[in-house]
Amino acid sequence: MENLDFKLISDPAVLAVPIVDNGDALLDITNDPKLRIDPRKSKSSSSYSRLRNLVVEKLLKAQSLLPAGLQLLIIEGHRPLTLQKRYFDDYSKELANLHPDWNTDTLYKEASKFVAPPAIIPPHSTGGAVDLTLADSSGHELDMGTRVNADPEESNNACFTVAENISQFSKENRQILIDAMLNAGFVNYPTEWWHWSYGDRYWAYVTKQPHAIFGSVE
Repeated sequence: MENLDFKLISDPAVLAVPIVDNGDALLDITNDPKLRIDPRKSKSSSSYSRLRNLVVEKLLKAQSLLPAGLQLLIIEGHRPLTLQKRYFDDYSKELANLHPDWNTDTLYKEASKFVAPPAIIPPHSTGGAVDLTLADSSGHELDMGTRVNADPEESNNACFTVAENISQFSKENRQILIDAMLNAGFVNYPTEWWHWSYGDRYWAYVTKQPHAIFGSVE
């Protein structure tokens, strides 16, 4: 475990942020010619390619800020609560097997670094969060230091956005993504370089908004 200088997604301060859903539509971007989506999550849920309309607009803004020859590669958007619960339970069991000395509170905290607990209205379940990476014009992924969805145990925490245990080349690629996404209005979950959100509670907390604008949507 590490001392973190940012709030976990399950922190009470984040959960205290109220939600006033603005009713923004959930769009399927599968056939959007302006955005490239990878099908690797299609077997998990048909919702993987869905995002709130405002998020799609901001992704297009972020993509326009990338250097020539690069594009965003969308991995996963909306995630139903049932799937979120399965992910959280599976990862919690994995951690419990790896660390039999951890108590329930520690397991919950550590699991929350990688998978949002389903009871807290997870960012992906709002349609406001997106997992993505960078790709070249042919769709080949850039070296970002770890694979998308590499967990802290697997990567020795190299999945953390500002990890030092990756190559300089990977750091530079991450910075390109960071600059584009921040300038488009997204916030990052610092334990996952690929996870960005807009409109959810974590976004509202980080950007000091009075409330989140996206709640859970099924």
